[in-house]
Amino acid sequence: MSGTGAITLRTERPILRKPEIDDFEAYARLMASPRSAGMGGPFDLRAAWGMFCNDVALWQLFGHGALMIALAESGECVGQVGINHGPPFPEKELGWFVYEGHEGRGYATEAALALRDWAFSTLKLPSLVSYIAPGNAASVAVAERLGARLDPAAPRTVPADLVYRHSAS
Repeated sequence: MSGTGAITLRTERPILRKPEIDDFEAYARLMASPRSAGMGGPFDLRAAWGMFCNDVALWQLFGHGALMIALAESGECVGQVGINHGPPFPEKELGWFVYEGHEGRGYATEAALALRDWAFSTLKLPSLVSYIAPGNAASVAVAERLGARLDPAAPRTVPADLVYRHSAS
């Protein structure tokens, strides 16, 4: 399935919107930090740019991709949620991150719930997975709040990753 571009989803607090060039600086800063270790980082500027462009291109290639998490009240971008796909991902992955200083406020859960529900209703996906690095208790908590269940039999490219399955039914 290919698409025409990113969607916008509104939740109670954040708006999930397409990535814009002004989002790249904060994105690159996160990807260069130790916080990106669970995603294979830290990444240099070139790698971060490639990942950012990949997030945007997924919309054209597959009809889904990344959305930035922007606070409705201020417009401040506090993170990203996305459905990842392509050669690095054995299954379509629901992923999320929030920038430093915005953790623990429920933004990732609210955003991931909205995108997951959109994917199930619009894309008619039977399931999604979330690949989570061992020790990332915050992401495990988000996955569990979303109702995802650990799936030890799920394929993964990083053998140590935990795989949480989100089912449409």
